[in-house]
Amino acid sequence: MTAPHFVALGGTTRAGSSTERALAAALGLAEARGARTTLLGAEALGLPHYAPENPDRTEAAVHLVATLRSADAIIIGSPGYHGALSGLVKNALDYVEDTSGDPRCYFSGVPVGCIATAAGWQAAVATLGQLRAIVHALRGWPTPLGVAINSIPASPGEDVIGAPATRQQLGLLVDQQFEFLRR
Repeated sequence: MTAPHFVALGGTTRAGSSTERALAAALGLAEARGARTTLLGAEALGLPHYAPENPDRTEAAVHLVATLRSADAIIIGSPGYHGALSGLVKNALDYVEDTSGDPRCYFSGVPVGCIATAAGWQAAVATLGQLRAIVHALRGWPTPLGVAINSIPASPGEDVIGAPATRQQLGLLVDQQFEFLRR
């Protein structure tokens, strides 16, 4: 069996965002377990507004959809902006509609991990719930564990993403995806 391809999608336009760092950390854990990985971060998500009636796609949109088509497992990460996922991430997910006529429609049969980061638990948890609902709508299989991360450090200088508790949760999410793929 070839190494499974894990694709992470998400982040923010801010360099070094906690969301993109969490996605990179999860992909690092997947690589350590033998996966090939691709990160579709903020640069890959700078797409025109999705317009289903317009079949013309930018190179970036074609690349995004092709990369998601090649995924054996997907991890979606979004910041919680005012209690909801970001427009950047939602717009990218709307492009998944371009796979509606594929033999594997949307995320059918794909384990999808969800990560939400926010400056507080309320927005992180609300955003996580929205990501899971979107994954269901796209026929994906959300992992039992979704990771909500409060990006405000408990003490100055603390690396919330690198904290042992966060790394443990990201590892469990990746482990659940591998378990799904083995079945």
